[in-house]
Amino acid sequence: MGGQRENYYGKHGTPQKYDPTFRGPIYNRGCTDIICCVLLLVAIVGYVVVGVVAWTHGDPRKVLYPTDSHGQFCGQQGTPNQNKPFLFYFDIVKCASPMVLLQLQCPTTQICVNQCPNRYMTYLGALVSQTSGDMDYYRQFCIPGFNNTQKAAIEVLRDRECPAMIIPSTPLVRRCFPAIHASGGVIMVGNETTYDDGQGQRRNVTDLLEGAKQANVVLEARQLAMKIFEDFTVSWYWIIIGLAIAMVGSLIFIVLLRFLAGIMVWVMIVMVILVLGYGIFHCYLEYAKLKGEAGSDVSLTDLGFQTDLRVYLHLRQTWLAFMIILCIVEVLIVLLLIFLRKRILIAIALIKEASRAVGHIMMSLLYPLCTFFLLCLCIAYWACTAVFLSTSNEAIYKVFNESACQFSGQTCDPETFNTTNITKLCPDAQCLFAFYGGETAYHKYIIALQFFNLFMFFWLANFVIALGQVTLAGAFASYYWAFKKPDDVPAFPLFSAFGRALRYHTGSLAFGSLILAIIQVIRVILEYLDHRLKAANNKLAKFLLSCLKCCFWCLEKFIKFLNRNAYIMIAVYGTNFCTSARNAFSLLMRNIIRVAVLDKVTDFLFFLGKLLIVGGVGVLAFFFFTNRIKLVQDTAPSLNYYWIPILTVIVGSYLIAHGFLSVYGMCVDTLFLCFCEDLERNDGSPERPYFMSPALRDILLRGHPEPPKPAGSHG
Repeated sequence: MGGQRENYYGKHGTPQKYDPTFRGPIYNRGCTDIICCVLLLVAIVGYVVVGVVAWTHGDPRKVLYPTDSHGQFCGQQGTPNQNKPFLFYFDIVKCASPMVLLQLQCPTTQICVNQCPNRYMTYLGALVSQTSGDMDYYRQFCIPGFNNTQKAAIEVLRDRECPAMIIPSTPLVRRCFPAIHASGGVIMVGNETTYDDGQGQRRNVTDLLEGAKQANVVLEARQLAMKIFEDFTVSWYWIIIGLAIAMVGSLIFIVLLRFLAGIMVWVMIVMVILVLGYGIFHCYLEYAKLKGEAGSDVSLTDLGFQTDLRVYLHLRQTWLAFMIILCIVEVLIVLLLIFLRKRILIAIALIKEASRAVGHIMMSLLYPLCTFFLLCLCIAYWACTAVFLSTSNEAIYKVFNESACQFSGQTCDPETFNTTNITKLCPDAQCLFAFYGGETAYHKYIIALQFFNLFMFFWLANFVIALGQVTLAGAFASYYWAFKKPDDVPAFPLFSAFGRALRYHTGSLAFGSLILAIIQVIRVILEYLDHRLKAANNKLAKFLLSCLKCCFWCLEKFIKFLNRNAYIMIAVYGTNFCTSARNAFSLLMRNIIRVAVLDKVTDFLFFLGKLLIVGGVGVLAFFFFTNRIKLVQDTAPSLNYYWIPILTVIVGSYLIAHGFLSVYGMCVDTLFLCFCEDLERNDGSPERPYFMSPALRDILLRGHPEPPKPAGSHG
């Protein structure tokens, strides 16, 4: 017997011994990992200090409003420019430089205006115009306080007090850009293909196009973001309705799973197969319908990236790709079901037991709302701190000039610039706003503060998730180790588990979440390095970086799995993190076969449940926002990109379904670990009865004989 026992357990620790006083989570426990608890509190205090410093120095207006050449915001309330929301460029042609791509600032005078120009006019033309009001209209595009009666025209243009010309423009991201359009293949502004640059020379409109194009490269992304924001403003209430439907559907699914677990699992499997089958059929219909239509055979590679995703839906290749992907997923799921059909029966039994546990602790279904609220606080604090840190720089002014100048690109002070030698040596030089930055000691540490902000976000977010896992594990362990269920289940098990976790194990949760946060920060750094090396041709560096990214991805998955089971041990025994992790890993290794074939099967079934909920709500959102439901065809809002609310509903539905089913997942993991310990502690005899239900014992032990009992057992 000794040789068999040694061969069974090997190097995976000593199994738990029979303890007649053990009745579930230990109440007489002490604080664990106190050093990590103190470290977390100190880090939180430092995080608050960083937030205060960021909010003191930061100015989000730098992100929201454009800035003129004097560093003043356009359209900001309480400033001289509050009624001038648009930024006007004196000479848009000078924007055709790489500087625009980096800093969105052109080497030309920029002022805030209340409207973009809607006509073509030169300064000399307005000055000699016989039409009343031309000069008054033109004057609004000159620097504030300009008076044309005091200077000659040549002096005004030399001192850049007015633009040499204005052209019809349209506002884009609060900036005035030439209203360029194509007519018959010819580039035009208004009705002209050329324009007078205000100095007696005719120039081609394509010069304006080059000037605007460089800025548009950057501004297209902002324009896309604005259109997306606009779509959210007109569809947010429909998105909320879609998420409410997802929540109701998840609740109905959970309730049905509570009473009809076996039937629901098989119905869920069949429904997923049918939904995927319908998706394949729908893709085939769309693919066949586009046959012969003009432009439908264009290749996706030739088309390139389009912000309007509806373009892709008019291509046969898109629907063919969808059909192939769905077919592959369908075949994989069917094959998995065929090979795992016996294990599914075992998983159903475990889900039934989990349903009974959840049914007796119904408050556990609401706990994900607490986790969600705390995560929202973490995200909001991180985002606000990041924005304020990124806008805590000072306005930097640099020398811009047209002719050669040794001072070009140097920093300058606009208040004293005209008194320096630069204006004498470089008469055409200007001191203009360039970007937000700084050379002070504080600004040099902004990158470090941003890094600390990101690290604390990961740490606190992982801590919140760990707190939820320990709380749920403690509640469900109380249910499992109750001999007479539900009579022996303690009152308010969820609140008791939450109190124990915060009072005794804050340090252990901080320890586990710290390890995970360090790995996640390293992954972010690797992604940053990978982004920086994309332009390089060092294949060895790229290969090593790819290997590191893969290794740390695997390490993160393993640490998450180990932490999850360690938290269950913490909830039950109250041991520190390292001891709990070691005991959990040893217990799982002693039951590695059950872990491989049972625990992951339940994860697969829960994934199918999420897929069913998300698929149903996603299909409903697709038909609604594309006006394919005749009953509410006129109700759907008019959108720039209808995929925006659809994707939002799909992602939100997945998070909601994941929130509800994660309770079941944690319940299954806790019951499974308790079941493994139950087998080691007890032998089913009247003196040492099992705590598991007879039905659960029969089906979980089917095909898995009990392990040999350790020395001293009655088995």
